[in-house]
Amino acid sequence: MLPNDDIAYLKGVGPSRAKVLAAELGIRTCGDLLEYFPFRHIDRSQQSTIASLRDENQYVVLRGTVSNMQAVSTGRYRERLTVDFNDGTGTMQLVWFQGTKWVREKLKPGVKYLIMGKPTVFNGQWQMTHPELEVCSGECVVDSTRGQALPTTHYPLPTNFLPVYSTTEKMKQHGLGTRAMARLTETLVASLGGIDETLPKEIIERYRLLGRREALIAIHYPDSMQQLDAARTRLKFEELFFMQLDYQWAHSERQQHSAGRVFATVGEYFNRFYSEKIPFPLTGAQKRVIKEIREDMRSGRQMNRLLQGDVGSGKTLVALMCILLAIDNGSQACLMAPTEILATQHYYTFRSMLEGLDLGVELLIGSVRTADKRKIKQRIASGETQIVIGTHALIEDDVHFRDLGLVVIDEQHRFGVEQRSKLWAKATPPPHVLVMTATPIPRTLAMTVYGDLDCSVIDELPPGRQPVRTYHRTEPNRPKVFAFLKQQIDAGRQVYVVYPLIHESDKLDLKDLIDGLEMVQSYFPRPQYHVSMLHGGLTADEKAFEMDRFKRGLTHIMVATTVIEVGVDVPNATVMVIENAEHFGLSQLHQLRGRVGRGTTDGFQIAEADLRLRGPGDMQGLQQSGMLDLKIASIVDDEPLVAAARNEVRDLLGTDPTLAAYPMLQDYIRHSKNKMLWGKIS
Repeated sequence: MLPNDDIAYLKGVGPSRAKVLAAELGIRTCGDLLEYFPFRHIDRSQQSTIASLRDENQYVVLRGTVSNMQAVSTGRYRERLTVDFNDGTGTMQLVWFQGTKWVREKLKPGVKYLIMGKPTVFNGQWQMTHPELEVCSGECVVDSTRGQALPTTHYPLPTNFLPVYSTTEKMKQHGLGTRAMARLTETLVASLGGIDETLPKEIIERYRLLGRREALIAIHYPDSMQQLDAARTRLKFEELFFMQLDYQWAHSERQQHSAGRVFATVGEYFNRFYSEKIPFPLTGAQKRVIKEIREDMRSGRQMNRLLQGDVGSGKTLVALMCILLAIDNGSQACLMAPTEILATQHYYTFRSMLEGLDLGVELLIGSVRTADKRKIKQRIASGETQIVIGTHALIEDDVHFRDLGLVVIDEQHRFGVEQRSKLWAKATPPPHVLVMTATPIPRTLAMTVYGDLDCSVIDELPPGRQPVRTYHRTEPNRPKVFAFLKQQIDAGRQVYVVYPLIHESDKLDLKDLIDGLEMVQSYFPRPQYHVSMLHGGLTADEKAFEMDRFKRGLTHIMVATTVIEVGVDVPNATVMVIENAEHFGLSQLHQLRGRVGRGTTDGFQIAEADLRLRGPGDMQGLQQSGMLDLKIASIVDDEPLVAAARNEVRDLLGTDPTLAAYPMLQDYIRHSKNKMLWGKIS
C-alpha cells in the first residue's frame, strides 16, 4: 500500500468503515492512517499478578484462566456479565455491561488469557470492567470492544508493545475500536511501500534521527522502548520543523515583498502628547516597544507586529502614541475592539487624553443610529476623521477610508481570521498592523507560533500597583464570603460576581447567572444594596446602561459572565467572586482578576501553566479557541526540539533563501502557499 492510496482499499476497511474513518478522524488515505499515532503502548511482557496489586486505576497486564461465568439481567435487552479470573496468586472479577453475548460465547474455561486494563476495588475485591483480552494460545482472540472472534493470523503483534488508539463511540459501533485500529495499522505496516524522506540528510545526521519510514513503523510497533522514543523524537522534530518552515517562509516573503508606508516624521501631535498629555512617566518597557514599532513604521516594509502586555501594563497608551505617529505622517488610523463596551471605553479614553490637540475622533459601533452612522462614514471617507474606534462595524463594505495607514486590533484572539483580513484590504498599500493582547502568551509559544509576526512585550508594570490576593473558598464558606463583601461595600467599594453560564445547563452542573442573581439579591436586598446583571445576551443599550451605573457607583454588585473579562475598567471595583472557577482557564482567571487589581503577578508564568493544563489547540485554521494543531509534538514539553527546529529553519533560509538545494522543501512550500496563515493577515 502507498501513502496516497484510498483507505477503503486497505484490507479490513471497505467503503462503509472508510466513511466512518473520514467523518470521525479525517482519515481518507493510508498515509492519514499511518500518521494517526497511538497515544500509548501496552508492554505485554511486563505482567503483574493479582497478589501484587496495590493501587487502583494503574494499567496492568495479567495472565490467567476464567471460570464461574454469570449473567444477570439489568433491564430490557440488557445484562451484566461477571467472570472470575484466576492467575494462580489470587482471583479477580471481570465485568461487562456491553457485548456480553459475544463474550459469553468466546470465553472458554481452562484457556490462558492475557487481560489488560485498570483494576478497581469493589466490595473489598479486585475487579476489572471491560478488560481487553487476548488468548495466550489457541484458535482465537476476543476483541473486548465488540466481543468478536479474531483470526490468530493477526496475532501475536510484531512486538510486545500493543498500540492503543483514541476512538469514538461511532467508530466502536462500526467495529473500529482500539484493537481493530491496531489490526488495520498492522496490516498497513506489513504492506507499506513508497515512504519518501522529508528532512534534509544533514539534519537527520546532525541529530541522529531515524529515517521517516523506520519512524512511522516504530511509532506503531516498536521493538523496544528506546526505538519508540527515537521514533517519537524524529516525528516531533519533523512536525516542528515544517511548522517553523511555514511561518518563517511567510515572514521572509513579507520582508522581501510587502512594501509598506514610510512614516519617517515624528511630528507635532506625537511630541505635544508626549510632553503635555502623558499622565505618568512611561516605563522602560513602554519606551522600548514604542521604539520597536517606530522602527517598523519608517522601514519601508509593512509592519505586522504583536504587542503583548499583562493586564494594566499600558498597552493602550502605547497604541495611542503609535496612532499619533501615523497621523503625523498624514494618514488615518483605526482601532477595532471586540465589544461595544470596550470600544466605547477606548473612545472616551482617547477623547479625554487627546483633548486640546484638535483631532477628529469617531466611535463607529453597531448601536449608533443609522443617520449618525452615515455622517460618521462620510467624515471617515473625506479624511475629516483621523482616528476611528469601533467594533465589527469597521469592516462593513461601505466603510471607506481616505488613507488608512495604521490598524490596531485589540484583543486579537476575539476576532476571526476573515474579519481581521477585511481591514487589511481597506487601503493600498496595506496599512501597518499592530495587534494587541492582554492574554499572556508564553515566550516559547510566541517565538514558535508567531514566526510571521514581530513580537513586542511590555513586561513591566507601572510603579505603585497593588498585588491582588486570591483565595479559594468552598460552598460552606459562602456566608463568610458574603459578609466580607458587605464590609467592602460599606467601605465604599464595589464588587463583581462572575458566573460561567447565563442559563442553567443540562450538561454542566454549574451555578448559572440567573439563579446567581437571585441568590446575591437575597443576601444583598434593596433598598440598601443595588445589584445589576451584565452578560452577552443584553442589547448594546442595556449593556451601556448597566456599565454606566456601575462606573458611577450606583451599582454595588455586578453579577456578570466573562463579558467583563476584556476591557471593563472600574477602579473602585476591588473585589471579585468567581463561581465554578475550575471551569475557567488559568489565563482567563488571570484576565478576570485584572479587572479588580489593574496590576497583577506575572501573567506569562500563569499562561505557561495554563498551556500545560489545557493544551494549545489549532492556530493556522479559522478556529478561535486555540493556537496549534500538533499531532505528536508539544511546544512546552518539547522545548529543546522547538528551539532546534526553529534554528535549523532559520539557518536554511539564511544560507539558501529560495531553498534551491532542497527540492523536497520547495515542493512543500508550493503546496503550502495557499494556506491562510494567521500572521499574513494578522
